Amino acid sequence: MISNLFGRKEELSIFEEEEVQSPFRTVINTFKENKFAMGGLIVFLLIFATVLIGPLIKPIDLSFHETSQQNVEPGFDMMKIPDALNGKIQDIAIGPTFSIGASTDGNLYTWGKTKISPTIDIKNTPEDMGNIVKLAAGFDHIIALNDEGKVFGWGSNRQKQSKVPAEISQVRNIKEIYAGYQCSLILTEDGHTHFFGNSMNNDFNIFHPYQGQLDKVAFTSDAVIGLTFDGEVVYLGTLKNSYSKFPEGMGKVKDIASTASTVAALGEDGKVYVWGNISQKSKENKIPEFSGKVVSINGGRYHYTALTEDGKVIAWGGNTYKQSEVPKGLKDIEKVYTGYYQNYAIGKDGKATTWGLKGYLLGTDELGRDIFTRLLNGGRMSMTIGAVAVIISTIIGVVVGSVSGYFGGRIDNILQRLSEIVASLPFLPFAMILSALIGNSMTSRQKTILIMVILGFLSWTSLQRLVRAQVLSVREQEYVIAAKSLGIKKSHIVFKHILPNVISVIIVSATLSFATSMLTEASLSYLGFGVQAPQPTWGNMLYGANNSVVIQNYWWRWVFASALLGTCVICINLIGDGLRDAIDPKSQER
Repeated sequence: MISNLFGRKEELSIFEEEEVQSPFRTVINTFKENKFAMGGLIVFLLIFATVLIGPLIKPIDLSFHETSQQNVEPGFDMMKIPDALNGKIQDIAIGPTFSIGASTDGNLYTWGKTKISPTIDIKNTPEDMGNIVKLAAGFDHIIALNDEGKVFGWGSNRQKQSKVPAEISQVRNIKEIYAGYQCSLILTEDGHTHFFGNSMNNDFNIFHPYQGQLDKVAFTSDAVIGLTFDGEVVYLGTLKNSYSKFPEGMGKVKDIASTASTVAALGEDGKVYVWGNISQKSKENKIPEFSGKVVSINGGRYHYTALTEDGKVIAWGGNTYKQSEVPKGLKDIEKVYTGYYQNYAIGKDGKATTWGLKGYLLGTDELGRDIFTRLLNGGRMSMTIGAVAVIISTIIGVVVGSVSGYFGGRIDNILQRLSEIVASLPFLPFAMILSALIGNSMTSRQKTILIMVILGFLSWTSLQRLVRAQVLSVREQEYVIAAKSLGIKKSHIVFKHILPNVISVIIVSATLSFATSMLTEASLSYLGFGVQAPQPTWGNMLYGANNSVVIQNYWWRWVFASALLGTCVICINLIGDGLRDAIDPKSQER
């Protein structure tokens, strides 16, 4: 096709088209006609752009881990309240990844990731519980109270935290129920507590001196705090720690709440006090300025919410999952339910407004880290390692092949023997032995650089053979002889005259080596000898998935990483094959 003076395109014959087009344009057009190569290029560019830009939008915190979010499957249903419940909510209890609600007509509803282990599912509620009026959610179990004062428990019972003791079944004046980490507590109307479950994780003294005086109780991850009828905050354990050191000047307290490591108290004047093991990251004690008087407070995993007398909600503390960002325009709220990373604000119409952790696009791993974020950042690292290794191997291979092919003789003999020695080294065992010898003497960053260098220095041999063969075939051609007769330096002849004529071989080889380097890095990381965690790569993300338990129960931990790695490598190989066919004139069939 060519445009005439009037802008219209005229059809050219094959021979006329070849005369008009430059060799480079011919290669591009031939490559475009290869549908597989073009498809591979488009998919690869999309993946490359995603892993290049993605980490800027979702940066990774290498120190982050959250045990309450371990092995969470993909999905955004953690705060998806059933329509049958919304509008007639009696009570809501919030666990790490699940929630359970009781309606005003006595029905129970569960939502979110209710399967807390391969064999335990929170949605499998006991039968014949009657009309449930109160709920409490622990780390992996649920406690429920019906309108007849009977207590039920289900979920994990490893520490007897969901098995209600026989003596509690005789209690009929139950005021409140609580569920913590592997433990549960019943509070009666007359201020007595009944504790069951694991008492080793929580500093709770079953013989504490405040029996018969307690109005409310709050659980941290390792302690229990009480509020007496007289408005005094008391510690219900035996140890002296940061929880037992109460702030001065609180006066009479009317409400208490807790996070995993702090306690908050609400004074009669509406002022909030926070103490305990204050997280430097969450800063639960940084209470924002607000108008109005606080009437109640609630605690999540690392954040607090408070309800003011004019129906407004304020939140502060940890904001990893936007759990402290109250929706704008939220008003006329009558009650707030807060737990772990989810919040439910109930308006006058009974409808719930939610904010916080909805779920994960691709699930989480064994440390509660978001797989999508790690895939983005790990992809950039995997491609960087492959690219740097290819650059190193290409430079060495081109230099050695060009010099060996042009000069020949003793130089050629020495360089080829050196190449054979390097090629004879078994790469994976060599890299594993080197990693074992180095041990922990290098940082993760230094090991990453070392892997790039090793990959580059041990993968140049095949390219140098190709370059050497091409140089041998063209060094006796007329333009090389003419350059010699003009007295041009041998190095200029090799790198400025001969090398540009064999560049097609280098491009194809480098493209295919890129895929090989990515696979090799993934193999090393999968075997535990590559880039070390917490720095992610697609290879070491598969390292934790090399056992049958993960493969059978946590498919998302290996499917997405392996699919991305496999797709990327296939696309690169398709691009390399397409370039080879486009550059080689003998493969162009019309």
